[in-house]
Formats: sequence, structure tokens, C-alpha cells
Amino acid sequence: MEKKDALLVNKVVAAVLLAGLLMFAIGYIAVAFYHPEDKPDVAGYAIKGGEENTQMAATATDSANDALPSILPALASADVAAGEKVLKKCTACHTFDDGGANKVGPNLYNIVNADKAAVAGFKYSNALKDFGGVWDYDALNAFFYKPKDYVKGTKMGFAGLKKESDRANIIAYLRSLSPSPAPIYIYPLIKEVLEQSEGE
Repeated sequence: MEKKDALLVNKVVAAVLLAGLLMFAIGYIAVAFYHPEDKPDVAGYAIKGGEENTQMAATATDSANDALPSILPALASADVAAGEKVLKKCTACHTFDDGGANKVGPNLYNIVNADKAAVAGFKYSNALKDFGGVWDYDALNAFFYKPKDYVKGTKMGFAGLKKESDRANIIAYLRSLSPSPAPIYIYPLIKEVLEQSEGE
């Protein structure tokens, strides 16, 4: 019985040694056929239209916010009180009252449909000053979704809000901060959807 066990141990040790020798041998054989120091100047193969594809990918990234659905339907059922609650954590950087002071960020009273980078006395980034346009509902939606994607180079450090309902609630609250809140034109959007469905 002891003799059999001794032979078993010898066989296991021999198998392990053989496996190790085979690994070294395969490594040497691989180096003989493949020379890792001989790298090509250009990796891979040139694909026709590759540059065009790269440009298209960059354009798709830049216009990612354009792909967001309009926030107008969500605004119809938005909760102003919930929006105020979410924005309470923004009071460290912004004020929301009429005539409120600028802080790290500008005062946001009457911001809906206001010109971008136009709050008096606040020093905006060049990126936002050059961006242009107005803070309409969909612009605010895209900015709140991912500020740094919507305005490349913005100083805004906020990461963004993924939930559409949160963005709609915030925008509804900001809309209420005005002597004459901006109208929500739902009808043109419904008309456009109906026309598209009729055409299909």
C-alpha cells in the first residue's frame, strides 16, 4: 500500500514538471514566430471612411443632448413643491429670490426664457458666454441632464440629473419664480406628434 502511494506522488510531481517544461517550450516557440519588437507604424488595418466615422461619432457625442425628448409633456404634470425641495441643495451656490445676490453661481430668479449668461454682475465662463441662446424649457432640460456635455467648458461643477421627473420638477419651480411665468406650449408638440403618426 505504501509503495503504491509513493508511485502516485512521483507521478504527480513528474506531471507538474512536464507541464512547466511544456509552458517554457511553447513560449520559446511563440517568440520564434512572433517578434513583439517589430511593431507596425499604424495599428490594425485602414478602413475606408474611417475618418468620416470618427467625425460622425464625435458629432453624435456633441449632439447627445439633442436626442433628449422634449421636457414639455413632463412639465404638464410636474410638481413645483418637489422642484423647490430638490433645489434646496443648490442654495450653497445660487439664490432664487428677486434681486438675490450672485454666489458661486448666478441668481436664478426669472431664468426661464432669459438670455444665457446674462445675469448682471456674474462672471460667466467664456464657454457659456459664447454659447448663446435663451434658457427655454428644453435648453434647461439638457443643461440639468449633463451640464458639462451641454456646454463644453462650463464652470458648473454639478454632475447632472438622470431622472426626467426631477428635471421637470426643477424647471417647473424655476418657471414659478417670475412675475409672469413663461407659457408652456403643449399644443404645438401634440400637433407635431399627431402629424408624424398620421404620416407613418
